[in-house]
Amino acid sequence: MTRLLDLGIDHIRNIIMDMAKLSENSVFTAIESYEKGVDVKTQIFEWSETLRVLQEEVADLAIELIARYQPVAGDLRFIRSCMEIAYGFSRFGRYSYDIVDVLETMGYIFDCNKVAVLEMAKKVREMILLSVAALQSRDKDAASKLYEMDDTVDELYWKYLRKAITPSRNEEVENNLEKTGVMTRRCHASALLILKYLERISDHACYVGDSVNYIVTGVSRARR
Repeated sequence: MTRLLDLGIDHIRNIIMDMAKLSENSVFTAIESYEKGVDVKTQIFEWSETLRVLQEEVADLAIELIARYQPVAGDLRFIRSCMEIAYGFSRFGRYSYDIVDVLETMGYIFDCNKVAVLEMAKKVREMILLSVAALQSRDKDAASKLYEMDDTVDELYWKYLRKAITPSRNEEVENNLEKTGVMTRRCHASALLILKYLERISDHACYVGDSVNYIVTGVSRARR
């Protein structure tokens, strides 16, 4: 006989997987917007708002299940973790919107060197897919892999930051030319902001992995 608690847990699971897909689309579409210059701000905003509403729905349902059925052990761990995972997916949507907001604010950046951002974006994309796959398969070992990838993301961010604040001779010459100098600063500013948002998405992908580990083992990992 199916427990009412099980029906509620299934409902939460379905919402979480819907959020996973929508958050993937949000991040990947924002990255594509940066790469190709496509205006997707309205769409990303709608997805971000949908993710926020779904996060609240998960939280409300989780609290109701805990209060009504007093779940224990694995059921309680799953419900608690889904609240954290839903928050992470909601942040994916918010950071995606932040990325496209930067693109609108900065204006013309088609001539910028986008290699650094796209390199990090590729790694972050892999992390998102891995975190979602781990959630689907209950892969408790994915968290360790995600943190290894996160180290790479952090290295890419600090590498670009150091480059941006250390002027080369060519950049000093460029800064004497008003138009090119403004362009150089705009490129660095937009890249640094987007890299930071990608770095935060990377962190939340790790937190999803942590939550999966907790669901399976019942042991909380120390977050970095």
